[in-house]
Order: sequence, then structure tokens, then C-alpha cells
Amino acid sequence: MPQRPPPRAYGGGVASLLLIEDDPGIRGAVIRALTDRGHVVRSAPDAMTGLQDAVASAPDLVILDLGLPDLDGVELLRMLRAVSRVPVIVATARDEDSQVVKALDAGADDYVKKPYSAAQLDARIRAVLRRSLPDEAPRTYRVGELTVDPRSRVATSDGVELDLSPREFDLLCYLAARPGEVITKRELLAEVWRLPYGGADKTVDVHLSWLRRKLGETANEPRYLLTVRGVGIKIVEPGSSSEA
Repeated sequence: MPQRPPPRAYGGGVASLLLIEDDPGIRGAVIRALTDRGHVVRSAPDAMTGLQDAVASAPDLVILDLGLPDLDGVELLRMLRAVSRVPVIVATARDEDSQVVKALDAGADDYVKKPYSAAQLDARIRAVLRRSLPDEAPRTYRVGELTVDPRSRVATSDGVELDLSPREFDLLCYLAARPGEVITKRELLAEVWRLPYGGADKTVDVHLSWLRRKLGETANEPRYLLTVRGVGIKIVEPGSSSEA
């Protein structure tokens, strides 16, 4: 039995994907193919379910079919763009140039025509995600003995690689890029979860709790992540502050 290739996207980590596709056969085949290539894949069979899922789960990238049963995919794309900057690859059987232009004008980042191979779609996913990284992003952020590499999506603490979920890594990376700066939960929801109009603070609290556990700390005994009461959270070098 062949081994499954190691997870990678952004040049090295796992990508969280949302597939919006009404055909169950295609949906199942794409999910299997992308999962085998190391991605985490959610799916939705129609436009409105997909929109709700995109807002709630904040995936790294959306793969969108245009021929959906309840709403045209281009209209869904416009609605999604009103509330999120998540990268979108349109994957559809429509091959007219006017449809390609319409989808790109509505905010698609790339366009692939059916039938397409899993290898081609995977390559486009990785290319779009690489382009979504800021050009000015440094190779590595360092805070004390903590290192975070946004390009390879690898974080280490005291030389040991941390086992982080995609969202935990994004959260740590955003904080590590701004050492000593107090970041509000609203900003984290907007920039990390891509929810510019807000969301549940509980979501941030839960992910911070998971992240603290993996960093070997707690809210009461912090090392890196200090809560500034009534304001937000900041990342600091261990020992630089015992009370916030």
C-alpha cells in the first residue's frame, strides 16, 4: 500500500480547504484526492451552506463550483467577498471566456476548468496560497526560544517543533510578528479568522487556550502569551513581565 505524502501547503504546512460542489461524485473524488495530498477538506453541497461554512470555519482556501443548485457561484463569490478575503479557486465546467472574466472580476484568485487532475488542482492551491503570503514576510519570527517560520509553516519552542493546527499556527504567527504589541480579539478575528465584521470572542479564547497548552503554559502561569485585561493579548519573551 503506497504511503500518503506528508502534509504541505504554503510550501510546507497543512491547508484547511472548503469545497463547495453540488455533484456528490465529484465532491467525494476531490475530497479523497486532496486529503491524500495532505490537506484538510470540508465540503458543502450548495451556495448558502458553503457561505455559512466559509464564515464559520474560516478556511485557508475555498474551491468553488459555479453551477450550484440554489445560487449561481459568481453571486456567491460576490457575497463571500463582502465579508472575507479568503482565497478562492473557481472549479467549473463552464469554459466561456466571459464566465472566466466574470468570476475573476467577482474576486476569484484562480480558475480551473473541469475535468481537471488532482495534481493540477493541488498545484494551483499551493500557488494561490504562496501568493497570499505578504512579500515582506521574513523567513522566521523569534521571541525568546520560540521561532515561527511563516513560509514553511513550522514553529518550534526550545528547539522542539510544535504540533499546531492550521488556525493555531496562524494565530501564533500573527502574534509573533508583533512582539510586545497588545492585539485585541476583534483584530484577531478580522486578521486571523478573516471575519472583518466580528465573531465570537469565545473562538479566540479557546484557540489561545489550546495554543498555551502546546507552549507549556497557562493563563495563570504564562510564558509567552500575556493577557492584558480588558484589552487583548500580547506575546513577550519569557521573564519580561509577570503581570499584565
